[in-house]
Amino acid sequence: MNELLNWLLTTVQSVDPLTRNLLAGLAIMLETSLFVGLVMPGDTVVLVAATGVANLLDFFFLLGAVLLGSLIGESLGFWIGRLFGEKIRYSKLGNKIGEKNWKMADAFIESRGGLAVAISRFLPVLHSLVPVVAGASTMRYRIFIRWTVAACAIWASAYVGVGYIAQASYEQIGANLKFGAVIFIAIILTFAIIVHFAKKRLEKAAIKMVETDKAAQFTGLEG
Repeated sequence: MNELLNWLLTTVQSVDPLTRNLLAGLAIMLETSLFVGLVMPGDTVVLVAATGVANLLDFFFLLGAVLLGSLIGESLGFWIGRLFGEKIRYSKLGNKIGEKNWKMADAFIESRGGLAVAISRFLPVLHSLVPVVAGASTMRYRIFIRWTVAACAIWASAYVGVGYIAQASYEQIGANLKFGAVIFIAIILTFAIIVHFAKKRLEKAAIKMVETDKAAQFTGLEG
């Protein structure tokens, strides 16, 4: 197993750092974009790129590329929504996303504003829809980007950090052990499990926020 992991890490590390980091930034830009973001595994690309980090300077270069890519992708979604909101939503591709998902994004933005923008970065499907819906709403771009920067910084730091830690732990400790690759795999799997359950909890919290606000509005109308 060590031999296979050594080959994989060597392959990633052999890619020119500029090319590797820019590709990771491009992947995450596409992952946060409408339609493409529903199928682009940007988080996986970033994790793989992080295993090729050679030093601290390379780490921050990759982190910066991923953060910039995220912000560009989110901003593109916002301005697409601002310019073509209804046309995009009711297009053939928009219909494939499902009206249920669009309505969820609508309700989330309406009830939580900037907080919805931040939380959606960590949720499947909504991370591509919320920027578009935010752009189509009355939300100002400066509010949108303020919450987006905070969320993307946390996301990028987590993925780049874990990939780098897994690689560094293996090279410093695991490479000298018979089953050292297990250390690398354990770190990645632990992170993946944490992310999975964190997303589930955030998704439930988002739904609860929307339902609570709807209930409050209905109560207000009755009063």
